[in-house]
Amino acid sequence: MGLFESKPAVKAGEMVYAWTTEDKIAQKAECGGAVTGLLKYALANKMVDAVLAVQRGQDIYDAVPTIVTDPDKLAGTAGSLHCGTLLLAKVVQKFQKGSPDKKLAVTVKGCDLMALHELAKRKGVNLSNLLLIGVNCGGTVSPVKARAMIKEVYDVDPNLVHKEEIDKGQFIIEYEGGHKGISIDELEDDGYGRRSNCRRCLYKVPRQADLACGNWGVIGDKAGKATFVEVCSDKGADLLQKAVKGGAIATAPADPKGIEIRKKVEGAMVKLGQKWRKKDFTSLKADLWNKIAEETSRCIKCYSCIENCPVCMPVSNNGVETKSLMVEQGALPPSPMFHMRRFAHISDSCVNCGQCEELCAMDIPLALFSHAIRSEADLAFEPKLGKPDYSN
Repeated sequence: MGLFESKPAVKAGEMVYAWTTEDKIAQKAECGGAVTGLLKYALANKMVDAVLAVQRGQDIYDAVPTIVTDPDKLAGTAGSLHCGTLLLAKVVQKFQKGSPDKKLAVTVKGCDLMALHELAKRKGVNLSNLLLIGVNCGGTVSPVKARAMIKEVYDVDPNLVHKEEIDKGQFIIEYEGGHKGISIDELEDDGYGRRSNCRRCLYKVPRQADLACGNWGVIGDKAGKATFVEVCSDKGADLLQKAVKGGAIATAPADPKGIEIRKKVEGAMVKLGQKWRKKDFTSLKADLWNKIAEETSRCIKCYSCIENCPVCMPVSNNGVETKSLMVEQGALPPSPMFHMRRFAHISDSCVNCGQCEELCAMDIPLALFSHAIRSEADLAFEPKLGKPDYSN
């Protein structure tokens, strides 16, 4: 490099190992704390007005979405919560509705990102005012099922667990007296493990974010001490470059072997998702609509599935929700048409976030039904795939 030559700017497509330079973040964070370090830099340097973070509530099973405006408080949000089954897209929508001119940084999983894009199509969010840091996601575990799993399978009091993580195909817990990890495959074969929608997910590396971050592919002396960062946009490149120049983040080129390992891990996760789709959807193939009618007969019409869905938006007239003439008002259980119309409404845009099923008071497998219908609709409009089926 010549005397007056400068280092080339970071560009979309680059892959690096990154880690925070701040001890306070590093002590609490996982994988080097690069995500928290980047968020803190963006907030401290006015690149955003606020950060939407998730922090632990009462325990590791309680994830609380939190708006942070003080950079020094971001260290408290470091670390993953795999038992936090939140969808952040609706929170972002509410924030922007109240503060339309504010810029917000958000850490997003694949389903968060898909939901934000669907909301953007409906003018529900303004993506230009968002700085999106994507994180690889192998899935989340329902808090209720996690407690039961830890008690019944791990033989540990769930109240004693102070940390959990999903790593190398295991669900690992740390508790007073030790730690224990069990294969995700083994747990799921016994009816535990990840939420069913997470098992079927194929969007593992959220490249439509500005940066895609995770621990897959970090090898050698950086393993466990750095984050793999893929630059996905000019906005992400700008943040990473400024954070490095400002001393908030340190980086090193991603190891070529690590890049290949990351690709293989992603591929394996996608194949696993395809396996679960085939297993879940095949069982519905012969009698889908009758099964929907049977399961939804328990519905108490609490509207939780509608209120928490990022793509199911009731039509309004001058701000007043339009009542359906096809569904009798006040009837319980509602006629099958209540759910049939909702499934039809989201048949081209369900993001498989699982919120409808996770929050259903009557434990109706709504995510399974809506995802099966969405997948069938996708196949129906792909002529090269031929006759729609549930095998992919």
